[in-house]
This record gives sequence, structure tokens and C-alpha cells, in this order.
Amino acid sequence: MSDFDRLCKEFEKMDPLTYSAVIKEKSVGILTALSAITKNGMDGMTIYADFILCSIAADGKLSKEEFSVLQPSLCLLMGKDVTYEDARSMFKELGLDRSKDYKEVMDLMVDILGLVSQELKDDIITVCMMVCAIDGRISFREKRWIRRLIE
Repeated sequence: MSDFDRLCKEFEKMDPLTYSAVIKEKSVGILTALSAITKNGMDGMTIYADFILCSIAADGKLSKEEFSVLQPSLCLLMGKDVTYEDARSMFKELGLDRSKDYKEVMDLMVDILGLVSQELKDDIITVCMMVCAIDGRISFREKRWIRRLIE
């Protein structure tokens, strides 16, 4: 079993309290770093929100379970209450429901990771993996997406 597969298994088995604590800790650092490298803090928040949404969409669907766990973070990132329908609309606006548009968003995410420090890249990828593991399983499609971020 590779280190990647071991890490996936670890995230799949993580208890909700640890999961929430790690996501919160990593998110604060990521938001601070992304906000510092953009013209204004909102751009950093938007970039981070895009990573979260792409993580949710990596398996091709937005489940209510994924949304319910991430809703507080999405509300914080967006600065407003976000409903499941709002999140579905964001998916459509970003093109995450269409494979061609999703690929374009993914290419942008990979480009952004190429511009940041290795530590920030590792933290972003860790959060993305954890988001993919919310439902207790990181699917083949999600693993393929994460590996693309790592490369």
C-alpha cells in the first residue's frame, strides 16, 4: 500500500471531532496565505472556495451529506448563508457539472498550486482529501483528481 493510499484510509476513518479540528486549523492558515498573495482578501477566499467546491465535485456529484458537513465552512467563505440549492447553483456557475468546464477549472487549480509554497500546497491538498473523505470513502475518481493536484 502506498503512502497516498494509507493517507486516504486515515482520512476515511477519521472521527468527526478530529476532522472538524484539522479542517478548521488548516483552513485558517490557507485563507491567511491565499489572502496575502492576492490583491485583496476576497480573491483568496474565492480561490479557497473553488478548491472546496472542486473537491466536492471530484466524484461528479454534490451529495447532501457532503454539503451538510461543509455548509458552515461554505457560509463562512461566502459571507452569507448557503443552502444546498445555492451550492448546486455555484456548481453550475463554475461548470463543475460539465466535464469540459470542470477540466478548465481543474487546470486553473493546478496552475494555482504551482504558484504557492510547498507547505501551502500540502495543506490545500490535505483539506481537499479530507473533503473527499467526508462520506467515509475516497472514490477512484476522487483519488485520480487528488493525484492530479499532487503532480
